[in-house]
Amino acid sequence: MTQTYHGSCACGGVAFAATGPLRAIAECHCGQCRRTSGHFWAATSVPEERFQAERAETLRWFRSSEIAERGFCNRCGASLLWHPFGEGTMHMAPGAFDDPVGLPTTQVLFPEDAPDYYSVEGPPHAGPAAPERLDCACLCGKVRFTLPGPAGEITACHCRECRKLSGLYSASFEADEATVDWQDRSGLATWDGLTGITHGFCRNCGSSLWHRAEGIFSIEAGAVTGPTGGRLARHVHMSQSADYDQPDDGLPCYPDLP
Repeated sequence: MTQTYHGSCACGGVAFAATGPLRAIAECHCGQCRRTSGHFWAATSVPEERFQAERAETLRWFRSSEIAERGFCNRCGASLLWHPFGEGTMHMAPGAFDDPVGLPTTQVLFPEDAPDYYSVEGPPHAGPAAPERLDCACLCGKVRFTLPGPAGEITACHCRECRKLSGLYSASFEADEATVDWQDRSGLATWDGLTGITHGFCRNCGSSLWHRAEGIFSIEAGAVTGPTGGRLARHVHMSQSADYDQPDDGLPCYPDLP
């Protein structure tokens, strides 16, 4: 029997359906995917005729290159879709699906572009010398800022809201908000999440940038455009992780917060 898979953004402004079978998951470590998702992105896909946008009131598209556009929710900033021109396929973030999809990850794209704070396989390696300043920006450049480096310890969060927003899972580090030097905030938008966390993103390209929870300000690691000087240190909220989302880097994994 043919199965239909349903997906949505974190706030519910965008919903879609995809008729299976779904392609196995491919994860992408290119700079564009990192800026958009805040960490690295992943996707499954179907032919366009088997994809249907059921609710699209907040769906926006950003042409990120000559070959593709990216679909995101411009109310909550969720990174949802990647649509290559002329190929007849629609690519969907596994984190957007509402129910388990039962898919393996079989392909890794652009591993050579992975940043210094994690390794594509195995535990994080020792990065380059710690930068004194961190340059951060969204994909389109309408949000740009700097802050003191290095990033230090980076935490990966696998809660449902982070999965919905990032498309896979998030990775962020704490920072002193008072030290952020803004060059451009013309594209900045915020969304007060369902769990009491405020998320900052670009309303023009959908890039995830920062979040604030209980007075703690954190930068999405993928927003850093150069070396972070940081290191992925732990995975949290694994009790909410998806079936495809099981880290194999040997780092500590906590059911909730440690």
